[in-house]
Amino acid sequence: MPFIVDLSSGNIEREDRTAEKGHYGGSVLGLRLLSERTAAGLDPYDPRALLYVAAGMLGGTHAPGLAKAVFLAKSPLTGAAGEAHALGPFAAGMRAAGARALAVTGRAERVSYLLIQGGEVSVRECGELSGLGVAAATDALRERHGEGAHVAAIGPAGENLVRYASVVTDYAFAAGRYGLGAVFGAKNLKAIVCVGSGAPAQVADPGTVAALGAYYQGALATNPLAALQAGVPGFAGWVGDTLAPGYASVRNFSVPGPPGLRVPVEGDYDGRAVATTGACPGCPNDCLKVYGGRTGGLGQEAFLSLGWNLGIDDLDAVLAANARCNDLGLDQVSLGGTLAFAMECAGRGLLPGGPAFGDAAALPELIEDVATRSGPLGDLLAEGSARAARRLGPEARTYAMTAKGAELPCFDPRPQPGIGLGYALAPGGPRYDALEHDLDFDPVAGLGYSFPEAARAGAAPAPAGELNEERGRRSARLLRLWSGLDALNLCVFASTPTRPLTIDRLTTLVTAVLGEPFTLDDLLTAGQARLDGMRAYALREAAASDGFPDLLSEDLPARLHDEPITTGLYEGAALNREAFARARRAFYEELGWAHAS
Repeated sequence: MPFIVDLSSGNIEREDRTAEKGHYGGSVLGLRLLSERTAAGLDPYDPRALLYVAAGMLGGTHAPGLAKAVFLAKSPLTGAAGEAHALGPFAAGMRAAGARALAVTGRAERVSYLLIQGGEVSVRECGELSGLGVAAATDALRERHGEGAHVAAIGPAGENLVRYASVVTDYAFAAGRYGLGAVFGAKNLKAIVCVGSGAPAQVADPGTVAALGAYYQGALATNPLAALQAGVPGFAGWVGDTLAPGYASVRNFSVPGPPGLRVPVEGDYDGRAVATTGACPGCPNDCLKVYGGRTGGLGQEAFLSLGWNLGIDDLDAVLAANARCNDLGLDQVSLGGTLAFAMECAGRGLLPGGPAFGDAAALPELIEDVATRSGPLGDLLAEGSARAARRLGPEARTYAMTAKGAELPCFDPRPQPGIGLGYALAPGGPRYDALEHDLDFDPVAGLGYSFPEAARAGAAPAPAGELNEERGRRSARLLRLWSGLDALNLCVFASTPTRPLTIDRLTTLVTAVLGEPFTLDDLLTAGQARLDGMRAYALREAAASDGFPDLLSEDLPARLHDEPITTGLYEGAALNREAFARARRAFYEELGWAHAS
């Protein structure tokens, strides 16, 4: 039953969608509203564009894996349906304030925020917050509405319509990808503030939910990934002796051999953490650690994107850059990919005066310039690497490491082709967490305890580098499974096939919360509905507008096909074009989609 908010008129109404089945109040419902309430070809910055924010029927429940809110709109970066999820307490804050979903249209005459309190929504002006970073804006709104208020805010990047601006909730928990912060900015919407009692959401079977919480607490000692997430420095705090060539991007994916970069060790993180115990209500894992200040929520991609991908291995510089990105409201993945593109172009003489790989000292000023669109370079890079490449000319396009117009995550798909299929074929754009990684199911190097779970989803163990029709089918099945998690706002970092919430425990949890039987088939059906909705929206938008030329592209950068890894564990790994095309056809067949051209 979402609130429908028109910022132009100030009109606020409720729309009853409770009779509809299968959307669970999450992104499937958001996609329906996006298709029903907006015209095809609408610019993402048009006041009539729709922004959807939801905890849904499950998000924000006091239980493991249920601390997730979805943000959805037409992406200014890709033109597809841009979907990003925020962990942390914001979803619980929405529920406590009396709203499970918002659909926002129009544009406020002045900079404003939405206040959700006592089951009502109101629009409040806040011109004095213009230009403030996320932390200062959140401080001001909490001073106004109480320390218990939960805030989703944008920084200067969103106000300046940087195409990959993020929304950041409660200081440190970003809904990072696809430019949803810029959609906020185009609507003159600085923030959404939730004020409520803080009482946990009611569930149908409290005893079962409590038992699953206790089980999850015990699993932290037995599940390797859960233990890694819960420990210090956390699963986003990269540590180790070496960086295997080909595992992660180094200098814009241009170094397929020894990276020549230092990997931090655990002691490097000492004294840098900010306490965030209980950040995801009901989940004992506390996997998103905060470093380098209260906006320093460290997602798993941040170190890769802002560190090795830029030729930087200075941990202090990377942690500071990550925290500054969150305060300014910048997606670390697209920013890192765009800066790496600029660095390679500068090194090849295509961007005179551009930045250089390995220059950690220049990183702070670069970040500020992009967020504020300062100078020609800042304004160029605020458009993202695909658009910047088109401005610089045909040769520069070779170095834009994008799919569907969005920067690739920094997990290299050459040794993990299933990841590459996900990057190229997922209809919303490339995400590293759209499906579980191939190496986890390698018969030799994989996580053996997860093999039975993966097999239940149709992804039996297979050599990680194998690229064939079965890889295409497996990748589609895993994509459908994790799409189901996204559709219900279930956390992928708590869930099957590699984390403690196995399929049986997930279905038991959803049943216990909603009071209705829920099965694996229901989860996969929701996942398929979400993928189908995103693809239908992309096809509609591509037919109505030529402003997003990469919207339906299924190509990966040529480098990933033509430049094999030269040494180490993954020596020789590259994405064979013919094999990739065969796997793509099988991927489409598995999802019941018409073949790609």
